Amino acid sequence: MPQERLQRALARAGFGSRRSCEDLISSGKVKVNGKVATLGDKVDPAQDVVVLNGGTINLDPNVRYFALHKPVGIVTTMHDEKGRPDIRGFLPEGPRVFPVGRLDRDSEGLLLLTNDGDLAEALTHPRYQVEKEYLVEVEGTPTPKHLGALRRGVDLDDGAARARSVRIVDTRGGRGQVALVMTEGRKREVRRLLGAVGLPVTRLVRVRIGPITLGRLKAGALRDLTADEVLALARLVAKAERRLRHDDASS
Repeated sequence: MPQERLQRALARAGFGSRRSCEDLISSGKVKVNGKVATLGDKVDPAQDVVVLNGGTINLDPNVRYFALHKPVGIVTTMHDEKGRPDIRGFLPEGPRVFPVGRLDRDSEGLLLLTNDGDLAEALTHPRYQVEKEYLVEVEGTPTPKHLGALRRGVDLDDGAARARSVRIVDTRGGRGQVALVMTEGRKREVRRLLGAVGLPVTRLVRVRIGPITLGRLKAGALRDLTADEVLALARLVAKAERRLRHDDASS
């Protein structure tokens, strides 16, 4: 890919008008390959490492980022051996994107799609502790005792699991709703965790991944992430990497 002016590449990627991107560069908020950028710098979007406000951003025009509201009944794979409906029917035209992590067939909600492999790997790696928030309907009435057990952790067949945070949203008619935040993402972990404390799941909706929220996106609908959302993800990953480096240095 040929080099282009940095401010043009930033503007094309949605980080503002050409003028506002020039202001970002002039204020020292952009680095290229570790050096503070200056007006007139050129970049190769496919090769150079560009950091904006502390987050590494990918300026390659072929890299794409989407939020999908995955419906119930869809498996989060590109091809299902059992012939069940898969995610391919919801992919946009153009350069192929892939799911970031998984959401089981019986669950619905926010699923990120991208072909930015570095970002996808970071968002799904347990060490990065990216928060995923779920709104869950359960059988039975959730109580403070249930919440305490979920926060302390429960031994599952593949190891201990715990909610980073959990709260009761609603209780009525022998059923309830809880909102809980997880950071691992093991297979059917939320369902198994709630089932282990006596609250079988009847509906599960993922409503947030890191700074990205489901909002009012309808089931089956897809939208582009904004440049600000992509930057927020990049800054989240950068913060996690700093924490990991600190932890490694302290150990």
